[in-house]
Amino acid sequence: MRELLIRTLSGAVLAILVIGSILIHPLAYAAFLLFVVAVGTFELGRLNAVTDKLSVCFVETLSIAFFALCSSVAVGVLPMKALSLNLLIVVLPFLLALFSKKFKFSQVAAFAYGSLAFLSLPCSLMVFMYDKSLFGSLAGPALVLIVYALMWANDTFAYLTGSLLGKHKLFYRISPGKTIEGSLGGLLLTAVGFLIYNHYAQSMSLLSALGLVLVAVVFGTLGDLSESMLKRQAGAKDSGKLIPGHGGILDRFDSIMFSVPFVFTYLLLLCES
Repeated sequence: MRELLIRTLSGAVLAILVIGSILIHPLAYAAFLLFVVAVGTFELGRLNAVTDKLSVCFVETLSIAFFALCSSVAVGVLPMKALSLNLLIVVLPFLLALFSKKFKFSQVAAFAYGSLAFLSLPCSLMVFMYDKSLFGSLAGPALVLIVYALMWANDTFAYLTGSLLGKHKLFYRISPGKTIEGSLGGLLLTAVGFLIYNHYAQSMSLLSALGLVLVAVVFGTLGDLSESMLKRQAGAKDSGKLIPGHGGILDRFDSIMFSVPFVFTYLLLLCES
C-alpha cells in the first residue's frame, strides 16, 4: 500500500510538471526538456557502462548543445539556418576519437548517438510542435498534450487489459510482463478514447486520427521495448532512481521519446497534404 501511494504521488507530481510546463510557455517546456535530456543522458551512460567522467561530460555537453540549439530555433531565438550547426555537433565524436589518445570511439558511440537520437532529437521536435508554420491550427500546447495523452492512455489500458486478459507474451526475451492481449487492448481503447475526443475537438479527420493513434502507440511500444532491452543488457531493473516508484527519466519517457520522431513526421505529412 505504501509503495502504491508513493508511486501515485510521484506520478502526479511528474504529470503536473509536464502539463504545467507545456501550458505555461514553450520556454518553460523547453527548460523542463533540458532537464530530461541532461538526466536521461546520464542514465543512458550508466546503461551503456560508460564510467569515464570525461566521456560522460563530453556526451552531456553534446546532447545539451544539440537540444539547446534546436529549441532556440523553435522558439524564435535563433534563425532557422542555425540548425546547420548541428551538422558539426553530430561529427564531433569522430573528430574527438581521431585526435584524442584517451577517447575510444567504440566505447561511447552507442552512448553519444543514442543520446542524440533517443533524447535530444525527440525533445527538440516536441518544442517545434508549437510552430504554426509547420502544423497550422494543430500547433500549440494541445498538440504536445495529445502526444502525452496517447502514450499515457496506452500504458494504462495495456496494463489493465494485460492484467485481466493477458495470456500470450508479446516479447518474452526482452519484456516478460508484456502480452499481446494487453498491447491490443491498449491500442483499441486508446483509439476509442482519442476518437471520442477528436469528435468534439474536430481537429482532424477520422482516418487521420486513427493513423495518429496507430503511429504513436506502435512506436511507443517499440520504444518501451527498446529501453527494456538496454536495461536487460545492463542487468538493471530501472534506468535510475530519480522518480520514486517509477525509476528513472528513461523509464518514464522511453515511449514518448521513441515515438515522437514518427509522430512528428506523420503530422508534418498530414499538414502538407
